[in-house]
Amino acid sequence: MTFEDLNLTKQLLNALADLGITKPTVIQEKVFSTVMSGKDVIGIAQTGTGKTFAYLLPCLRQFQYSKTRVPQIMIIVPTRELVVQVLEEVKKLANYLSLVAVAVYGGVNIKPQIEEVMAGCDLIVGTPGRIVDLLSSGVLKPKSIKKLVIDEFDEMLNLGFRAQLSLIFDSLPNKRQNLLFSATLNEEVEALIHDFFNFPVRIEATPIGTPLESIIQSRYEVNNFYTKSNLLRYLLAEDKEMNKVLVFVSTKHLADLLFDQMIPNFPDQCAVIHSNKAQKHRFEAVNSFHDGSLRFLIATDIIARGLDVEGVSHVINYDLPEVAENYIHRIGRTGRYDKKGIAISFVGKNESGALKSIEKLMNYKIPKEVMPKEVEISERVLPAEMEQIDMKTIQVKLRKAENAGASFHEKSAKNSKVNVRRNHRAEMVAKYGKYIPKSSYK
Repeated sequence: MTFEDLNLTKQLLNALADLGITKPTVIQEKVFSTVMSGKDVIGIAQTGTGKTFAYLLPCLRQFQYSKTRVPQIMIIVPTRELVVQVLEEVKKLANYLSLVAVAVYGGVNIKPQIEEVMAGCDLIVGTPGRIVDLLSSGVLKPKSIKKLVIDEFDEMLNLGFRAQLSLIFDSLPNKRQNLLFSATLNEEVEALIHDFFNFPVRIEATPIGTPLESIIQSRYEVNNFYTKSNLLRYLLAEDKEMNKVLVFVSTKHLADLLFDQMIPNFPDQCAVIHSNKAQKHRFEAVNSFHDGSLRFLIATDIIARGLDVEGVSHVINYDLPEVAENYIHRIGRTGRYDKKGIAISFVGKNESGALKSIEKLMNYKIPKEVMPKEVEISERVLPAEMEQIDMKTIQVKLRKAENAGASFHEKSAKNSKVNVRRNHRAEMVAKYGKYIPKSSYK
């Protein structure tokens, strides 16, 4: 099937032609007619299979121009980077449409975004927190929203956005179409779907956890952080095909530490990105990585979801994710749109459980590679990597004293006294032979 076979307008077909895209992906093909029918949809597909276009194409196909310029389409995504990316995709597809799209997200001054929304827009894409801010202030008028799209719903819940999402749902018109797109579902997502969706149609392009066939996976057994950094340094130095590499680290602290380890050997070739970095830095790092100015980008899972960087050659799991599904999202940054990609995991001795969960989810054993002999095995370890010595507590049995009885002793005569209430009048009569009132005291 080609896009010509779908019920697309000439404007959308021309935009796709400009992008050099002629065939829909599996999820795009399966979802299109159901969304066009007006039903609520849950689209399940792996990262890198074209979910963004899957919901944008039918939404833009049904978009109707209005002079009032009030939002008809609302798209909610978990991160600021994804907001910017989705806005770019909207602009590509709406190149021949009279449509105004606005992006809103936190971490920056809200005033310019307020001005854009108040100036009028047809489509708004944003993070949950900033959309709630605009709804609460009355700047964003939700009464004309016809389609609500939620991208990476489960990740939003993981980031603690449930309260904001519920507020948004309650603010929107009851008569609307809900579209949810994600790579995985969980019980919390299912509960919210039950509360706010209307008999949604579930469309699954590929089973959850199925590894992408276009990605070659492998793993190394590496004992500690510094040996991992030695291995990464060796691979980058030896393999010139590692020209656009995403390196995923478990925490912000370790991401900064790894950057400090790498920058002396690869000056001006790498950057680090996580939630503690300023918004400007994050955008600049992603843009530099996108245009090829940076060879590799060190990141936490904040950008594992939805970030579409063209031509990622390798994904390195410096640390394995605690949630097995996140492994699928990570490696999905490479091997996109039927291109080949490579995913390499460094598995520490305390990560065997995470590895088993990942392999069970995929029903696939990740091949083990032999550690190159040139890589120095470091004895230096981080405090968190130090083995916890389990000291067995020895219970000392005390010898029982002979003739020991119960722990009871008679009170001394002094301590045996009992407090009684004194009769002041009687005491005075006994002492002075008569009662002397206090009022007569001088």
